Amino acid sequence: QVQLVESGGGLVQPGGSLRLSCAASGRIFSIYAMGWYRQAPGKQRELVARITAGGSSTDYVDSVKGRFTISRDNAKDTVYLQMNSLKPEDTAVYYCNRHTGSGPVWSWGQGTQVTVSS
Repeated sequence: QVQLVESGGGLVQPGGSLRLSCAASGRIFSIYAMGWYRQAPGKQRELVARITAGGSSTDYVDSVKGRFTISRDNAKDTVYLQMNSLKPEDTAVYYCNRHTGSGPVWSWGQGTQVTVSS
């Protein structure tokens, strides 16, 4: 069973930056596409960024394009989300998971809270 551990969240002012990390264990991480998801209070969890297994291709939801960058280090079984120019509407709990055409398929980790506020 894969285990996902997200970290790097915190409180940041609008316009600030954070770098999230997600460490995976228990599976061969490097063969799977991965995604970063977020869930804001009262809203459904949404996919914000995804990356192919080898890291050569990425995709983003329109609301974060040009501000967020997803990357991965398969040697460390870790996927990252660099978040710049943060906005209050980015406030959410952020999670990572394996990404498939049917959506996320692994058990969720605890997530990491990102709060953007002045």
